[in-house]
Amino acid sequence: MSNKKKIAIILPYKEKFSNSKAGSAAIWVKDFNNKSEFKKVSHIYGQLENLDDVIDKKNYINIKESFKSRFYSKNKYYIEQFNKFNNKFNYSIIEIHNRPSYINSLKLKENTKIILIIHNNPQTLRGSKTSKERLDILNKCEKILFVSNWVKSKFFQNLNINNHPKCEVIYPSIKPINKLPKKDKIILFVGKLNKSKGFHLFGKSIIKILNSNKDWKSIVIGDESREKYNFKHQRLKYMGWLPHKETLENYNKASIAVIPSAWEEPFGRTSLEASSRGCASIISNKGGLTETTKHKITLKEVNSTEITKSINQLIKNKKLQRSIQLKSVRDVQHKLSENTKKIDLIKRELLNQRKLNFIKEKSLKVIHISNFGYKHFNRIYHISIARKITNGLIRNGHDVINLSNRDLTKSVRAFNDIKGEKFLNKMILETTINYNPDLIILGHVNNIKTTTLEQIKKYNKGTKIVQWFEDSLSLNGPDPIENRKNYNQYINFIDHNFLTTHPKSLDFIKDKNKHHYLPIPVDQNIEKLEIYNNKNSINDLFFSMSHGVNRGTLKKNKIDERADFIEKLIDKNPQIMFDIYGYKNKEPIWAEDFYKAISLAKMGLNLTRGKPIKYYTSNRIASLIGNGLLTFIDKKTQLTDFLDNNEAVFYKDLNDLSNKLNYFKHNEKLRIKYAKNGRRKYFRYFNSEVIANYIVKKTLEKKIKKPLEWMD
Repeated sequence: MSNKKKIAIILPYKEKFSNSKAGSAAIWVKDFNNKSEFKKVSHIYGQLENLDDVIDKKNYINIKESFKSRFYSKNKYYIEQFNKFNNKFNYSIIEIHNRPSYINSLKLKENTKIILIIHNNPQTLRGSKTSKERLDILNKCEKILFVSNWVKSKFFQNLNINNHPKCEVIYPSIKPINKLPKKDKIILFVGKLNKSKGFHLFGKSIIKILNSNKDWKSIVIGDESREKYNFKHQRLKYMGWLPHKETLENYNKASIAVIPSAWEEPFGRTSLEASSRGCASIISNKGGLTETTKHKITLKEVNSTEITKSINQLIKNKKLQRSIQLKSVRDVQHKLSENTKKIDLIKRELLNQRKLNFIKEKSLKVIHISNFGYKHFNRIYHISIARKITNGLIRNGHDVINLSNRDLTKSVRAFNDIKGEKFLNKMILETTINYNPDLIILGHVNNIKTTTLEQIKKYNKGTKIVQWFEDSLSLNGPDPIENRKNYNQYINFIDHNFLTTHPKSLDFIKDKNKHHYLPIPVDQNIEKLEIYNNKNSINDLFFSMSHGVNRGTLKKNKIDERADFIEKLIDKNPQIMFDIYGYKNKEPIWAEDFYKAISLAKMGLNLTRGKPIKYYTSNRIASLIGNGLLTFIDKKTQLTDFLDNNEAVFYKDLNDLSNKLNYFKHNEKLRIKYAKNGRRKYFRYFNSEVIANYIVKKTLEKKIKKPLEWMD
């Protein structure tokens, strides 16, 4: 046997991994495994009678149907047989498709990781129907992938949370074609010929359409043994089930495709495939169907009258038909190459095969104590410096234990420990003793006792303690007295300090050699967008401010001087389309809602509270530049030391900002170019690995071989 880590992919027992009978899960596996970097170490498990028809003979392992008795569960037998193969191959990752119930029947080796891919409403699947079962799945799986946001929403329905870091949507995908194929006057229906798929409605409609449009014909691909319909017409042709390749060829020829599902489609692969092949598609507004393509006609109601009306609209309005066809081919929503990379990245991370960017002095053991926001259900993950620093440390080869101080104290409050701080300090001290870290990082912590840090220093004098501090320390910034008090609380125990305000601009700091500038980091898994590629932007300028990050809503009666600046900017520029949050009672937005909002903007404003001071900036700067927005920055921040004028736009005052906003609104090519430049530079200078490495080097007082301009 090879020493390479292996991956098992388990299809549902009834799913056929064959060219002629492949369902949605089998097509998913076929597509994503075909170009995967892990293809050679992946085995696909299924049950087939005819192995001559198997899609991938080299990687496929068949579980023969040979049951103990007709009363014995076929699914149970199926997994029992797989367990024998797992014992032989010792898989590092087991990828299960659409069968949560298989998880509890697996006999897992130590360190085996489970990926569950859910293709249907999880509330209808054995093993995930109840809230308790779904929470159990969250505990047992390393990653849960959903084929649509609709399916994901069903997973979290009736749970106390609505998201989880383990969960992600990766859509079924397609390889786009280069240009619109030659189209015939064909109306296509693909799917099971039953009421759920809306075939009973399509049948009534298509007879009327063919009777009134003599030069059109219709093709139906699919069958259904449990329901029978008798729709007949000389130009209506039934093809039965076809191999996937032949189905795509029929999409190439068809001008119109109808997907009138009456049930809540988990995704709707037929719509994706039809649209990608240039069919003007008519779909119902059911489940995840609307997530398949942006270019379609959506039925107002799912009935034969509406279907007939929509088909006639496309037949008569040739310009509309052609427009939808062209846009569908040019703008395929879910591309196979892109999503294959996403899945491979997930597997690479689970296998710990990430390539490191730095030569390490040694692999450090690190305790990182900060507010990781778990009690907020990771709502602020995209602006969490703590999370990004931890990510960078791990990628650089260090071992990290995260302790979320605020979450801990909130969850363990008791009569004899009202604030939960006794438990927190006990955990920090005993974890230090058990783990014996090389480095302890404090990030905005103010509930650790100084006696705890004193005991740590006594326990191991070699343990380094550093802190990073995000808030402004300028007297002209917000809350200066409170911020300086928090910053100085542990100063006698700190070996090195990392500040988002440049230390040289702070007069109260004495030993400048122990204080270093900390840029706001970006992270490849967090700042993941390339917004400059979005051709469908709605708004010109995005800006978000908040003075209630932890509560998630604005504080009442809180005065933010930025509101006055924003109001003047809006009044001065009526022709600019603004998207402003945290202003005039419009609540700030977080997490994926934040990403959706910035994805619809062309430019972003980075505006910080208080008077500008050297290098200090709003935390949002990483979210804006790092996600590919052209970002406007006050010149007085002196960030021109790192970012050139073709990487961000620096303004002197309100008038200068207004002029430049209007200029770039009307100069799309230059805007896109500068946004790309800015993202590229920001990731090169301030990515989480670079910043984590800088913290380690400075803490260990090691020389940085090729320092960047911002490093002291």
